[in-house]
Amino acid sequence: MPIKQKISYFCIKFNKMKTINNTRLLIISLIIIGLGLLNIFFSTIPNLSPIAAMALFGGVYLKNRKIALLVPILALFISDLFLGFHSSMWAVYGSFILVVILGTLIKKVNFINIFSAAIASSLLFFIITNFAVWTQGSFYPMSFSGLVECYTMGIPFLKNTIIGDLLFSGVIFGGFTIAQTQFSVLKEITIPVENK
Repeated sequence: MPIKQKISYFCIKFNKMKTINNTRLLIISLIIIGLGLLNIFFSTIPNLSPIAAMALFGGVYLKNRKIALLVPILALFISDLFLGFHSSMWAVYGSFILVVILGTLIKKVNFINIFSAAIASSLLFFIITNFAVWTQGSFYPMSFSGLVECYTMGIPFLKNTIIGDLLFSGVIFGGFTIAQTQFSVLKEITIPVENK
């Protein structure tokens, strides 16, 4: 094939792949924002929330790291506009930024990796947010025993966090994996590079 034809073929193929990847990015972003809004409906059950699953999903599937951080945090912010803010929001947002980063470290989506990351997400959230509550000094004494008491009192909430993170991670990752088999636009497309 002459070089002019190869270039033309590559440009057509590249534009098609770029369109598919942009559509995929849009769909993944909408899923994440939808999960953020879904958080509003689960707000009556303490710590049972799709937010960590949303952050993990963003980290795994949004390959641009800036977008991977921005979209889940934007979705969390939108849901918080409805639910309200509190003095420990820095800890909530910080923990979910770490969950997104955790998601970026997952190279292969499988049961073990997602299960482990969901549990790690729950533990990150628990450790960071309870520490933030303790540092406020208004609920627990500013001592080691106060810190232990704070974490002890948070254990019932940890149960809901783990259940929610496992449930929502299973649904979103499992659902997206099934959807990828049915809709080619959801599959990640990479441009093959010829080595000569």
